[in-house]
Amino acid sequence: MAADDLTAPLGKNRPSKRRFALPIGIPHLLAGGLSLSIVGFIGWAIVADDPFGGEPMAMVPASPRAEAAAATTNPARPGGDSPAVADKTRPNRYDGPTAGEQPAEPEPPPGSKTVNIIDGSSGKRQQVVIPNAPSEKSATSDVRLTEQSRHGPLPKIAQDGVRPADAFARPVKAIADNPDAPRIAIVVGGLGISATNTGDALKRLPGPVTLAFMPYGSDVERQISLARGGGHEVLLQIPMEPFDYPDNDPGPQTLLTSLDAGQNVDRLHSLMARARGYVGVGNFMGSRFSASEQSLGPVLKEAAKRGLIYFDDGSAPRSLASQIAGASSLSFAKSDVAIDAVPSAAEIDRALGRLEAMARERGSAVGMASALPISIDRIVRWAKAAEARGVLLVPITAVVAKARSS
Repeated sequence: MAADDLTAPLGKNRPSKRRFALPIGIPHLLAGGLSLSIVGFIGWAIVADDPFGGEPMAMVPASPRAEAAAATTNPARPGGDSPAVADKTRPNRYDGPTAGEQPAEPEPPPGSKTVNIIDGSSGKRQQVVIPNAPSEKSATSDVRLTEQSRHGPLPKIAQDGVRPADAFARPVKAIADNPDAPRIAIVVGGLGISATNTGDALKRLPGPVTLAFMPYGSDVERQISLARGGGHEVLLQIPMEPFDYPDNDPGPQTLLTSLDAGQNVDRLHSLMARARGYVGVGNFMGSRFSASEQSLGPVLKEAAKRGLIYFDDGSAPRSLASQIAGASSLSFAKSDVAIDAVPSAAEIDRALGRLEAMARERGSAVGMASALPISIDRIVRWAKAAEARGVLLVPITAVVAKARSS
């Protein structure tokens, strides 16, 4: 071994070993690739002409009639915070019939009118054909029967003594061989909020059934006009304070026992001014309010002053409406049977049977129902055979008039 090997420092003259090193790390490569992808997508979005952003589409033919209906339909949401049954079906978009399918849409009969009703909670549309709808003037705009207020037009008794309850009453056609047949009036309430239930009632219920509308719908006056065109008498339901208010809130402008007579009458005016063409007003809820003579008395006196009838739906056992109405010379009717207190077909049929038995015993009877599909279906079935059983279905004013004459 050479001396140089012994004296040389360790590590000197040793051949170096070089390793290959990447100039950029793997994380840098991943970040760079992601950045390039984002920049590329933004550039494509700016340049590409695709308003649907890549959403899957299907091109199908649409009939001119469907396009015209879509162009003229008002998608406004009905106003008012009030109890309503929301439609659970929520269609996202209708793209027309499938290829080769022809929509079966018969033309409405001459003299009829067609209205598109939109459900405020779901956006669902339903087209309803109303036969022989009256003109606006004949239906609701008789200037003799209205007066202007700060809230809008209010009903009044005409100078010749004609009351709105008389002017807007529907005629009664007696049974030919049984002129003294027992009379039954049925009131279906809660209309004007759900487009589905309102449309079903307008389309299916026979004319003698009285329809009661809530005052909150954005198109309530038009709906009342359509109801009258279908032969129905109409009531306007007035929200009144229940015992568990405000936990159970009937809606805006509710009449309250905590307000004085002037404030409640002013609220009554604001509600009545939302529509015309009704024969009377009735309570919506109101177990506390209707039990207070101090609160209910001025309201019923105002209804009598304006030539209206008052309908008590029978939901408040402590209601003083019948006593106050008698003292105020107010035309009055009260429900004897809650037809759909239990909303099943069997129970509704039993309730209609009790109503019929009561009418045979007393000469007349009144039933109250809500606009549930099952209620409408059973009432329609019952009404078809009522006359054959010797029972006459009549509007609410016919029962009031019979009670007054007796």
